[in-house]
Amino acid sequence: MAVHAHPDDESSKGAATTARYAAEGVEVLVVTCTGGERGSILNDAYPGSPAEGAEMAAVRREEMAAAARALGVRQHWLGFVDSGLPEGDPLPPLPEGCFALVPLEAAAAPLVELVRAFRPHVITTYDPSGGYPHPDHIMSHKVADEAYHAAGDPERYRGHGEPWAPLKLYYNHDFSLHRMRTVHEALVAAGHESPFGDWVESRAMREVPERPVTTRITCAEHFGARDEALRSHATQIDPSGFFFAVPRDLEAAIWPVEEYELAHARVPVALPEDDLFSGIHPEDDR
Repeated sequence: MAVHAHPDDESSKGAATTARYAAEGVEVLVVTCTGGERGSILNDAYPGSPAEGAEMAAVRREEMAAAARALGVRQHWLGFVDSGLPEGDPLPPLPEGCFALVPLEAAAAPLVELVRAFRPHVITTYDPSGGYPHPDHIMSHKVADEAYHAAGDPERYRGHGEPWAPLKLYYNHDFSLHRMRTVHEALVAAGHESPFGDWVESRAMREVPERPVTTRITCAEHFGARDEALRSHATQIDPSGFFFAVPRDLEAAIWPVEEYELAHARVPVALPEDDLFSGIHPEDDR
């Protein structure tokens, strides 16, 4: 189960991993916490201009369905309303009723119920920072963490299904400084223009602490599915932009993996890992 904040996040974070496991016969469920109602048009080449709210949500539902088909995964809407990304100094208050303002237990209850119904062995989501400070990403971490720890407790969330305790919780690490620096240097060495130089320099100067990487999943064979999923989100992803700046043969040669941090495990583990299911055995269906 991959828990994400908005439609398109599943395609830019861990997408090749989910495509790989789905292709190998693993049941994969992407959970999208909000409808992306407050998303902006980030692709200058997008031909339409859907209005914020229901119209944007309807477009993004169609995009999400296409992305799920590309990755070969199932997808479920958790049903909360996009909080938007507040901008300004000071930051404006979040909109009333948005996902980030829902009390934690109310926000986690539908996810606990889904965990108990789907019965995943592994859950992936964002680290406590959200990966970047979008309120919906931070809230997605909170509800996924709550659901992981609470779904197996029969005393909690009564009336939301039979208890099920997932065995491992991971954080996505798709934009680590190590990865971005490696890709940037490889692009420059190969004579390509790199869009990542300023980003790498800014991250290094701010001394943003890097979280530990425990698990690297080889998945270059599924970069094509990832790219098709990304292009499905046409309101958000420019096919000539950032996500497609690295020649795919170069990417596969220098960075054929997606990275994760093992946040919690209920089974014995040996780090580093190359499989999200390391340490999990058939008898662990409990």
